[in-house]
Amino acid sequence: MPSHTRFALLNAVIAALLLASAAAIASSAQTPYAQTAAPGTKPAPPPEARIDINHASLDELLKVPGMTHGWAGRIVRFRPYRTKQDLLDSGVLPSDVYDRIKDYVIAHRDKD
Repeated sequence: MPSHTRFALLNAVIAALLLASAAAIASSAQTPYAQTAAPGTKPAPPPEARIDINHASLDELLKVPGMTHGWAGRIVRFRPYRTKQDLLDSGVLPSDVYDRIKDYVIAHRDKD
């Protein structure tokens, strides 16, 4: 095969590879606006439907997805909370448990 034919073939292969990789990158790119919740996850309930960590019973807390009997017991034992973030800040729950339940709970305070 003459050298100019090999050179042309090599250029064609390189061009095809560049086009294929550019198409793959373009198809996998997502804009921040296109990102949604992970498949299989439920959207968070509205605030009025969330479980109040200051007033809920143990059984009500156990209805929160990802809640265990032990974690629910700790929430009840260390009440009251100013905000649900207190669960994490006070060491009542570790961060992985808090991240699992934070969208399902709320901390209502008693009116003074």
